[in-house]
Amino acid sequence: MTIKEKERNINGRLEYEGEYINEKKWNGKGYDENGNIIYELINGNIKVKEYYSYWNTLKFGGEYLNGKKNGKGKEYLYGNQLIFEGEYINGKRNGKGKKYDYRGNLKFEGEYLNGIKWIGKITKYVYGFYNEDNLKLKFEGEYLGNYF
Repeated sequence: MTIKEKERNINGRLEYEGEYINEKKWNGKGYDENGNIIYELINGNIKVKEYYSYWNTLKFGGEYLNGKKNGKGKEYLYGNQLIFEGEYINGKRNGKGKKYDYRGNLKFEGEYLNGIKWIGKITKYVYGFYNEDNLKLKFEGEYLGNYF
């Protein structure tokens, strides 16, 4: 049986609104103490959004299982700049992923193993000392473990 409901804490703050099926949260959204969405449930599966509390900007958006990042997700810097998109297992980067610098330039594309870049293509840039807009390619090549 599907029931739509809003769940509030003892102070009346909204913590969850959505559907329940057989007394389990099913399709809905969970909120933090500031009213920010911190997770979304779609057919019982969690899609989490983490925020930097000071800046109130998105830090992570993706799939969780047992309280850890599992599945596909994206990481962001303070100003919502994408710095990583890829796969996670048990809270760590595992599988295919792309890492970007703070300006959005692709730095690494390949496979991660236990949170470490493992095999793929790497690109390194040098920024101008006096003019940060003066971007120059330093290195482009293959990556294996910690070796270029």
